Amino acid sequence: MNRVCELFGIKYPILMGGMSWAGTPKLAAAVSEAGGLGIIGAGPMRRDELRKAIEDVRKLTDKPFGVNIILVSPYADELIETVIECKVPIVTFGAGNPTKYVKELKRNGIKVVPVVASDSLARMVERSGADAIIAEGMESGGHIGEVTTVVLVNAVAKKVKVPVIAAGGIVDGRGMAAAFALGAEGIQMGTRFIASKEADTHEEFKKLILRSGIRDTVITGAKLGHSARVIKTIFAKKVKELEVTSPDEAEKILVGSLRKAVLDGNLEEGSFMAGQSAGLIDDLKSVEEIIKEIIEEFYRTTKKLEEVKF
Repeated sequence: MNRVCELFGIKYPILMGGMSWAGTPKLAAAVSEAGGLGIIGAGPMRRDELRKAIEDVRKLTDKPFGVNIILVSPYADELIETVIECKVPIVTFGAGNPTKYVKELKRNGIKVVPVVASDSLARMVERSGADAIIAEGMESGGHIGEVTTVVLVNAVAKKVKVPVIAAGGIVDGRGMAAAFALGAEGIQMGTRFIASKEADTHEEFKKLILRSGIRDTVITGAKLGHSARVIKTIFAKKVKELEVTSPDEAEKILVGSLRKAVLDGNLEEGSFMAGQSAGLIDDLKSVEEIIKEIIEEFYRTTKKLEEVKF
């Protein structure tokens, strides 16, 4: 037990990333049932879709869970209203500054956990009342900042008093031990949970992750103002080329590309968002097996470190 476990009422300080389309009730419930914190990826959802997803999770588990809201969503306000109406225990935020929502959520007994890519935003959301902070480095999949996980977690942990959860490039117990050494009290994983038996993502997506090396991701959208890390595909190469030659066309083909990757496994039109950690994943396991192995390796690693003498 540590502050993250106590805050969320979970057995292990392991959170599921709030992944649009991939963060389904089935996967979220599996993570919660295995002792972590499952997160519904509200992403492009509207009010009724989110309400149904919350109901579905509650049918599958009585353990704590959360909802991730992307602040660039045009439906963010109605999603906030929905999590309050449905009494969701925890809300995580991504892609923006959530300070205007924090007081209302906390007034309704909801724990607020923003994802940050800088130490300055970490201090700002702490002042607004955030209960914990997810420091997500640029190794992660999807939309990213410009600072690595090692540097970001180290900086954020030094400058805030609330618990810090590390994200970006973490898939195993060694990565978790490294994050704790930097001051984190928990980890968040997305790519590792996509490559699980319970994930509803298309099998082609899972195969891409299993085949990937640590250099098999690329950043698209940088020249468009919204950088995202994806697995290298013909489509990703096309996007990068169009960013230079025809930005409007690049924006056009990116619309709906994540859905086409996650649900359809469409290599020609899909953006397969995944972190550099895909290169560390070589097998498909159940969520329970993934979490169990991470915790066991974490303890083996920290025990080995205790034996180091100089």
